[in-house]
Amino acid sequence: MAYVQFFVFARRPLRFLSKEHGEKNDYIKPRRSLSPTRFSNLLTFEVLLEENGNKIIIPNLEGLLNKLKTKRLYKILKKSLILQTNKTMAITAQEVNKLRQMTGAGMMDCKKALTEAEGDFEKAIDILRKKGQKVSASRADRETKEGTIVTHVSADGSTGTLLSLTCETDFVAKNDEFVAFANTLLDLATSNKAASKEEILALPFDSITIQEKIIEMTGKIGEKLDISHYEIVKGEKVVPYIHSNGKLGVLVALINVNGADVEEAGKDVAMQIAAMNPVAVDKDGVDATIIEREIEIGKDQARQEGKPEEMLEKIALGKLNKFYKENTLLSQAFVKDNSKSIAQYLDSVSKGLTVSAFKRIAIG
Repeated sequence: MAYVQFFVFARRPLRFLSKEHGEKNDYIKPRRSLSPTRFSNLLTFEVLLEENGNKIIIPNLEGLLNKLKTKRLYKILKKSLILQTNKTMAITAQEVNKLRQMTGAGMMDCKKALTEAEGDFEKAIDILRKKGQKVSASRADRETKEGTIVTHVSADGSTGTLLSLTCETDFVAKNDEFVAFANTLLDLATSNKAASKEEILALPFDSITIQEKIIEMTGKIGEKLDISHYEIVKGEKVVPYIHSNGKLGVLVALINVNGADVEEAGKDVAMQIAAMNPVAVDKDGVDATIIEREIEIGKDQARQEGKPEEMLEKIALGKLNKFYKENTLLSQAFVKDNSKSIAQYLDSVSKGLTVSAFKRIAIG
C-alpha cells in the first residue's frame, strides 16, 4: 500500500482546479493542525503544482474527491504546498557535511540539493552549480566596486603579475575564503602562464573551468564576482606593492640593476606610482591622444586669457612640458625628497638604474 502525505501551507483558502471540469468551488479551509492526513492509493492520481504554490491543479478532480470521500482538506499551515511520499530519503547530517566539504556551499543549500537529488552527490553538485548560474545571471548588472588585489613575482624576480578579484560589498572582500580564492586564481594563472583574463577564465579548476568556478562561487556567496584586472610586468627586477586596504596594487620593473640591492628603491618607486598615478614612465611613453588633448587644453586656456592667436601653440607646448614633469614617473618629484626627481633618486641608488615599465590597478 502506497501513501502520500499532504502538507498544505496557505495564508488564505486554496482553490482546486480541474482540467476536465474547470474551476470548482471546493476550498481548503485554513486551520492550524500540523499532523498530516494520509490517503491510500493516492499515488494513482497525477497532481501538478504551480510554482507560486497558490493553486493545486488536479486533472481528475471528481475522481479524486470520490476516492477521498470528502470535498475538503483541512491541513493548513502557512504558505505553499508540499508533497511527501514514503520514497523520500532521509538526508543525514554526515551527508550534508560531506557535500559541504566538496562544494563549500552552505548547510541548508547542501541539504536542499541532496533532498532534491534523492541523495545522489553528483546530481546535488549539479543542482548547486545551476543555482550559482541563476544567481550569477540575476546579478549580472551589479557593480563590483569592492574586492582584493593579489600579486606574485617569479622566483628570479623578473616577472610580476597583478590580479584583482572584485565583489559587491566590503564584507565579502574581507572574507578569508574570498581572499584565498583570489590567490588560488592567481596561482593557477601564473603556473599556467596565462597572458590575459580570457585565458585565465578558460583554465581548468578541478573538473570545471575557472569561469564556471566563479559562477559557482557567485551562487555560494550571493554576490557578483569578477576578475576585473590582470596585468603582467617583466624586467631585470620586478617589485610589487599592495596598499594596506588591498584595493590598490603596483608592479614596477627596474633595469640596469648591476647586481645592486634595489628592493627598497623599487618599493619607494612603487609607492610613488600608487600615490601620484603617473600616465607613463617618461614623455616618450605618453599616448598620442593624451598629448593632443593637453595641447588643445593649453590653447583654450591661453585663448581665454586673451593671448594672441599666433602665441597659442608655443604656450600650449610650454604647458605640455609642465604636464610631462608632473605626470610622467621619471620626471616627477620624489615624494620622500622633492629636491630630486625619480630619475635622479634611482641613479643615486645605482648608476644607470631606471624604470622600464609599471602597472597600477585600483578597485572602486
